[in-house]
Amino acid sequence: MAMKAKSLVLDTWAIIAFYEEEHAAQQVADIFAQANEDGVPLCMSVVNAGEVWYVTARKTSAAEADETIEELRSFGIQLEDVDWKISRQAGMFKSKYKMSYADAIAAALALHKNGHLVTGDREFKHVENDVKIVWLT
Repeated sequence: MAMKAKSLVLDTWAIIAFYEEEHAAQQVADIFAQANEDGVPLCMSVVNAGEVWYVTARKTSAAEADETIEELRSFGIQLEDVDWKISRQAGMFKSKYKMSYADAIAAALALHKNGHLVTGDREFKHVENDVKIVWLT
């Protein structure tokens, strides 16, 4: 894992893997711990947090989805608003590559923050030359 990043941007995929105890869950937990220990900021766009919220709400309830987002904040994850600069960059990624707009937002946020994107979603292979990626396995 590349911890020399100025920040680590979490994609929806990483958070869902963590909460659904998928194969990458321990890696994500280790990233949370190491980043907090090293003082590396953890962040996620509000768009990706919204994805986490609706996936959780569909499977459980709105109340549990709210608790999930609060728990993410307690892990030190800063929810970042998306301004025009990030939105435009996401549009550039979306116009060039086959990827969801929410994924493009995560990539654009990582680029904007000069950070590393944490994901296991292979859709991000398209932006590997533009964005530093910490691949979860």
